[in-house]
Amino acid sequence: MAELKLLDIKKSYGAATIIHHVDLFVADGEFVVFVGPSGCGKSTLLRIIAGLEQVSGGEIMIDGKSVTNVPASDRGLAMVFQSYALYPHMSVYKNMAFALENMGLARDDIDRRVRRAAEMLRLTEYLERKPKALSGGQRQRIAIGRAIVRDPKIFLFDEPLSNLDAELRVATRKELAALHSEIGGTMIYVTHDQVEAMTLANRIVVLRAGRIEQIGTPLEVYNNPANLFVAGFIGSPRMNLLPARVQAAGQLVVAGETRAISVPSTGTAGVGSEVTLGSRPEHIEIVNDERADLFITLDLVEQLGGETYLYGSAPDIPQLTVRRDGQAAYGRNERLGLRLNRDALHLFDAGGQAIGTR
Repeated sequence: MAELKLLDIKKSYGAATIIHHVDLFVADGEFVVFVGPSGCGKSTLLRIIAGLEQVSGGEIMIDGKSVTNVPASDRGLAMVFQSYALYPHMSVYKNMAFALENMGLARDDIDRRVRRAAEMLRLTEYLERKPKALSGGQRQRIAIGRAIVRDPKIFLFDEPLSNLDAELRVATRKELAALHSEIGGTMIYVTHDQVEAMTLANRIVVLRAGRIEQIGTPLEVYNNPANLFVAGFIGSPRMNLLPARVQAAGQLVVAGETRAISVPSTGTAGVGSEVTLGSRPEHIEIVNDERADLFITLDLVEQLGGETYLYGSAPDIPQLTVRRDGQAAYGRNERLGLRLNRDALHLFDAGGQAIGTR
């Protein structure tokens, strides 16, 4: 296992800069997830670490040694891609053993590594089968097993679950989490799915347009987003973001409403300043008119059995989402009064940066 440092990493293609001055430290044994929308540079950054892309500037260090100019084959890393990239004419055993044979390892050592990885990934009974006889989830486990047998310094995963259906994604995600607990390897994982990021990561790196927006544990990023982008990207459904105005110190008024909402601090946003107020769907209460901060008319009700999502609109604000536990009996066009949980509010200034509210 190994630690990784990225120091002022830049990547350009001609005049277009894809990665901007990225600094990152990944500790030995850590599971770090790069998350962000399509085109944010997360896969490019992973390929730079792997040595499949050359940097335009900066330094890559593994265990204190620079590997910036070291070929991919000599970095001691293993990468699992979105496509399984298995040899269709080889058995599962041969697919997992092939790289080790090319490395010239002894047959007994190869057999021990392959069978150990197969046992961890529940592939032992399939070792003599060809990939075409297996499901998508099993094929992806073979690709992961092929990485495990190499005993790499760092595992790199580039959206490995995106080709699987929803049920298989959940099952394989659990297997990956269990695998990390068992072998304790340093793992870097790329995804655009923030549910994968939240459930797998020790730390999340949120990327946008080739820049790091925030780094933290899943709950740190969820509970304390650094800016509007992170607030809107992390969380499903997304955080409600409401345009508001500072009426007085510690007092806000949501657009289209007249009732003031108290917050501990409005930071440097002076009276009359335009700000954005954030509240997650689970932090909104349905109340009577006297206690309501604002009112919505329901556009859609989603009954999911164990929980209900209410989507409502009001003048001058984006559609609001409210989460209720269980099965809530509300109907379309119903008018509801809402109160925002004061202990879980988020406030952002005109530049989109978070203002501490608690």
